[in-house]
Amino acid sequence: MTLAPASIPSPPIEWSSFTVGPFTFHVYALIIVVGMIVAMFWTNRRMVARGAEPWVLIDIAIPAVILGLLGARLYHVATHPADYFYEGAEWWRVFAIWEGGNAIIGALIGGAIGAYIACRIKGIRFLSFADALVPGLLLAQAIGRLGNWFNQELFGWPTDLPWGLEVLSTNSAIPEGLPAGTLFHPTFLYELLWNLIGVAVILLLERVFRLRWGKALAVYLIWYGLGRMVIESIRLDYSEVIFGMRSNVFGALLMVILGVVVFAVQTRKHKDPETSVYVDGHIWTEEEPDVASKEAAADEASNAAESDSEKDAAEPDSEESEADESDAEKADTDDSDADDPDVEDSDAEDSDAEESSAQSKN
Repeated sequence: MTLAPASIPSPPIEWSSFTVGPFTFHVYALIIVVGMIVAMFWTNRRMVARGAEPWVLIDIAIPAVILGLLGARLYHVATHPADYFYEGAEWWRVFAIWEGGNAIIGALIGGAIGAYIACRIKGIRFLSFADALVPGLLLAQAIGRLGNWFNQELFGWPTDLPWGLEVLSTNSAIPEGLPAGTLFHPTFLYELLWNLIGVAVILLLERVFRLRWGKALAVYLIWYGLGRMVIESIRLDYSEVIFGMRSNVFGALLMVILGVVVFAVQTRKHKDPETSVYVDGHIWTEEEPDVASKEAAADEASNAAESDSEKDAAEPDSEESEADESDAEKADTDDSDADDPDVEDSDAEDSDAEESSAQSKN
């Protein structure tokens, strides 16, 4: 099979990592981090718009990311046991996540457990948090699939389609016997595009039907599960078989079933619109961080009012005191005049002089 003119080239494998000083950075890991940052900023904005405390998301994201990484690794190991459990295998490689081998379904399971625990602690409805999360989560998953392109991994069966993926013939995932230049389905690209379309679908349904109470999460589970079932069926890498299906296909089917159940139950249970992401008894308002300053202002106003009241009560007493002092001064003056003998003698002399003058005229 010859290369098609419009085939998709893979980047050189040397591009999958680079070194800065003593540190080695894997492009896949950096892409995952970029996706997580984008999802966190978008989710925080959506949660705040629904009444949550700004960046309470961080308290939820930390345990979700930790358990998500653990779940991703354990799920991959469980579905690819032959890669880790064989004679002479080193047991510690089960936890060597830097060697690659992480499953998104396991990450979703572990992340959901971590987020649920954190939501319980913070008093936030888990399903309400999930509704705010899923558009950003799907976008982060789409971004993360670019890492598979750099690593030349997770491609599908051979194809002669014009968008077939070029892969190095030395890639260990290529089955033996295929001719050089064989093209493969770029399954990572299929999932990337499917996830981007899913973001648009969720946002559209939210606008039309105001999806709340976990129904946006349900749409995510159904959408992603359906796409993953199809994509997994054409991937080259093997996994354990459960009930006649690949383990990842079986896991995707469970996602679809869970999504249908959540949507049906929540639609029947909640007829009224969701008014808060917080559970009953928990609420956050913008004024809450200023409680201390508000209490101080209230105390200051109360003290000022008491001071004015005391001042008003003291003014009548002051007026009465001034009146009493005036009366006392008047009384003292009268008493002083009555007790002074010189004043009485002067009055008597004036009277005698007046009588003598009158007699002289006569």
